[in-house]
Amino acid sequence: MDLKMLFDQAVADSKSLSERPSNETLLQLYSLYKQSTEGDVNTDPPSNPFDFVSKAKYEAWSGLKGKTKEAAQQEYVDLIGKLKN
Repeated sequence: MDLKMLFDQAVADSKSLSERPSNETLLQLYSLYKQSTEGDVNTDPPSNPFDFVSKAKYEAWSGLKGKTKEAAQQEYVDLIGKLKN
């Protein structure tokens, strides 16, 4: 199975995990997903300084700048595999 198919399966699997991952893990999944599907961050940072969720998401995604889509997909697949076990 190629990486794209594995990634798509991992995305589907992420919706049916037996327990909810920690907020830190959710941020990691979010940033890897965004890097996998869109590449480097392509939006402005949130303008509201009190929107902590959006700020955390932006910073997590921004932290992956330069990582290839393929590397991000592989990390996402690996992380979902760990969470399923």
